[in-house]
Amino acid sequence: MRIQIINGPNINLLGKREPGIYGSRSMDDCLEALRKRYPEAQIEHYQSNVEGDLVTKIQEAGFGCDGIVLNAGAYTHTSIALQDAIRAVPAPVIEVHISNVHAREAFRHVSMISCACRGIICGFGLDSYRLAVEALLTDRQL
Repeated sequence: MRIQIINGPNINLLGKREPGIYGSRSMDDCLEALRKRYPEAQIEHYQSNVEGDLVTKIQEAGFGCDGIVLNAGAYTHTSIALQDAIRAVPAPVIEVHISNVHAREAFRHVSMISCACRGIICGFGLDSYRLAVEALLTDRQL
């Protein structure tokens, strides 16, 4: 099974950025743990701070992989373009957030992409990625 993780703006700063909210582990640490835990899955990773690049990656991956784990970062709350890209591809998309966005600022309570995603996982730190991968691996009806 091929799973594409796509991360949006500032996720490249994990481990350095606001550790009180996002923790002290890097995305590389997370990917290493995921690949070790799920050797049956080919887990690819892509990160960009540019909205259009994320749209392009969703389009590319969404026709060739079995599922997408998407942390769109701040674009979650603003991007109709990401929503349209998710709707355009056959691969199921799981929206993830490291923090519990509903316990944060009010503007983070609204997601422009949730309505196009198969499911949402938030608030479990980097474990949110594990939960999303597990959902993709175990729910063959996605």
